[in-house]
Amino acid sequence: MTRRLHPPTHLLRAFVVTAQLGTMSAAAAALHLTQSAVSKQVQELEQWLGVALFARVKKRLRLTPAGQRYLLAVQPLLAQLEAATLDLMSSPADGGTLRLSVLPTFGAKWLIPRLPEFQRAHPKVLLQFVPYVQGYDFQRADLDAAIRYGEGPWPDAVSEYLTGRQMVLIAPPRRKGEPPLKHPADVAQHRLLHHVTVPTAWTRWCAQQQVLGVNPHSGIQLDQYSAIIQAVVAGMGLGLVPACLVADELRRGEVLAPLRGAPGRLQADAGYWLCFPDNRAELEPLLLLRRWLQAAAAA
Repeated sequence: MTRRLHPPTHLLRAFVVTAQLGTMSAAAAALHLTQSAVSKQVQELEQWLGVALFARVKKRLRLTPAGQRYLLAVQPLLAQLEAATLDLMSSPADGGTLRLSVLPTFGAKWLIPRLPEFQRAHPKVLLQFVPYVQGYDFQRADLDAAIRYGEGPWPDAVSEYLTGRQMVLIAPPRRKGEPPLKHPADVAQHRLLHHVTVPTAWTRWCAQQQVLGVNPHSGIQLDQYSAIIQAVVAGMGLGLVPACLVADELRRGEVLAPLRGAPGRLQADAGYWLCFPDNRAELEPLLLLRRWLQAAAAA
């Protein structure tokens, strides 16, 4: 009988979880097994391979060099196998499940309002959203793609730019007694609102418009573009935000874009990107979402 070229998956799972958690007892709890069962499975795998995967030093486990190499190779393969299994179990008919992580502001203000169109076009594709704080680890079995914000591309994923580089200067509706905002230099009379991850936006805008006498670093820092938009609505100051996120507030008159043409705009380096690992690029639900996202962003 020909020997199998790979060990049983339950042995691989015991090894990976033990390596990730560092102790047999923690791995046993995660796998819902006894500690002795996990220990036996790891020992069986080492016997199957003929290689020691862990060094046992003072009752603690440490990966051997061979164990480290094997973990790097096996971990993504198990994640891919789990993802394929989850996809088949959750949608055995044609269609499929796509697990996606999205930044909250982009999801709420741009993606979600457009998703009914995607669902009408592809009713058998099920989108499941993974918390965005976990959304960049493509070793996870339950993550197929993520929408990131930044300059991109990223070395750990295929990255496709969507939208967001075009920024617009927004202001609250003018109240009686407040200084006007008709020319770029008028910005000096207003408080500036900053996004903490884009700290140079106002510096670049001032340089682009050749505005002097403005401290582009002063003002209030916020960590979400949605918070900046709401702060402008509340009259707290001026914001530079991606135009794709503020269309509704502009249409309703909750905020204004008082400077027309180039003075009211800024071409940024950062934007929103769809990112996914190369080994998931051919997933049918992801292919459908990629085509739809590109068309929606272009429109």
